[in-house]
Amino acid sequence: MAENGKNCDQRRVTMSKEQHNGSFPDPSSVHEKKKRDREERQNIVLWRQPLITLQYFSLETLIVLKEWTSKLWHRQSIVLSSLLLLAVLIATYYVEGSHQQYVQRIEKQFLLYAYWIGLGILSSVGLGTGLHTFLLYLGPHIASVTLAAYECNSVNFPEPPYPDQIICPDEDSTEGAVTLWSIISKVRIEACMWGIGTAIGELPPYFMARAARLSGTEPDDEEYQEFEEMLEHAEGAQDFASRAKLAVQNLVQKVGFFGILACASIPNPLFDLAGITCGHFLVPFWTFFGATLIGKAIIKMHIQKIFVIITFSKHIVEQMVAFIGAVPGIGPSLQKPFQEYLEAQRQKLHHHSEVDAPQGENWLSWMFEKLVVVMVCYFILSIINSMAQSYAKRIQQRLNSEEKTK
Repeated sequence: MAENGKNCDQRRVTMSKEQHNGSFPDPSSVHEKKKRDREERQNIVLWRQPLITLQYFSLETLIVLKEWTSKLWHRQSIVLSSLLLLAVLIATYYVEGSHQQYVQRIEKQFLLYAYWIGLGILSSVGLGTGLHTFLLYLGPHIASVTLAAYECNSVNFPEPPYPDQIICPDEDSTEGAVTLWSIISKVRIEACMWGIGTAIGELPPYFMARAARLSGTEPDDEEYQEFEEMLEHAEGAQDFASRAKLAVQNLVQKVGFFGILACASIPNPLFDLAGITCGHFLVPFWTFFGATLIGKAIIKMHIQKIFVIITFSKHIVEQMVAFIGAVPGIGPSLQKPFQEYLEAQRQKLHHHSEVDAPQGENWLSWMFEKLVVVMVCYFILSIINSMAQSYAKRIQQRLNSEEKTK
């Protein structure tokens, strides 16, 4: 791995010399220009320059569509095979026969897996700000199952409507039948699929850094450029953020598989740096992805599940509500909506039809729904801003290349 990295470095130096024909620009002036360009791009956001942002977003979308169309055109055999397979699946789905019971079962499982894997990818793929799907979807789902399990004394919820709706089973269950392990087992599929999605979402930084190192070119990615700057100024790093990034980079580079596993097994906002580091130092794909998959889909996922289940277990929730009521002055008024919400959830668990279910909406559930809408909208806005800034970077790169040729 070190020999490959050395050859890539020599190739990059040679290409750089050929590009500049022996004349090297002042590094400080280049750094200042990059900084000014970055600051100029960061001002291209909807709330500052709405018209320009929307225009650049539209143009960048057209460019991306054109690039993908070109890639698909050059892979006509793969596209044709995919279309034929899709046609066979559609025919199998709509043709009547005894196979339909298996088709429906496969469809249900496929949609369930795709839903949670998709949410996991959105959480880590790096589109815009990233959508915090654990806080918005998986965490509330685990909490709902936990509360229902303690109320029903069972996790054998009728399917359907589970997982779309949780209802207590008809049969009576003995007290104490619900354990931590039974709740973990009930939400294992959803949690593991979400973890697999987060692992898949970490692949783009790895592939980008690996391709850049093998080709000797500098990619159009600010995180990778910041990574290279960090390596150049590693000895002079003083602030906590830089030292933390260097610690992640050193752990991954020196320990290898188990270093990646350690970084992936804990909530780590710097894990993108681990992917870039692995790609930059040409760590084998299965070493990186295998460690990431085990860490995120198994170890980290069980840590997060246990934390949510313990937090929303029956006695902890009751203690939290009692603690809220003990706040001097405003405690009882704050405690009341929480008690009403919990009571409403208990009643829903024992109603087997929407007609019999109690009507009305608690302000806590109303606030959470609005929070989800706001975060999804902000996620979409951040994607628009990010794509507009990508187009602005294209313009800056074209202007810089024109200046060099003059």
